[in-house]
Amino acid sequence: MAQPQPQRKSNAQRQADYRARHLKDENGQLERLSLLVDFHAKRAMERLACCYGVTQRTMLERLLMQANQLAQEQAAQQDPDGQSAYFDKQISLLWPVVTR
Repeated sequence: MAQPQPQRKSNAQRQADYRARHLKDENGQLERLSLLVDFHAKRAMERLACCYGVTQRTMLERLLMQANQLAQEQAAQQDPDGQSAYFDKQISLLWPVVTR
C-alpha cells in the first residue's frame, strides 16, 4: 500500500516556520521592523556601529532610546503634564537643531 504524500507547504508557511525556529526572543520583548531607509542613513548606522564596536541593531536601539529620553525631557519642559502626553502620543515637539 502506498503511503500518502505529505502536503507541500506554501512559501508563506515555510517562512512562518523559519521565523518560529530562528527568530526567537528569550524575553518576548522583540518586535520586527521591516522598512527601507535612506542609503546615507544606512551607511551612517554601519559606521557608528563599527566605531562603537556594537551591532547595527544595538546601535539603532541606543540611538532610539537616547532620542526617547530627550523627547521626554522636552515634553516635561513644555508642559507640566508633558511626559504623560508624550506617552499618550498627544503632544507635538520641535525637532532639536544641533549646530557647532
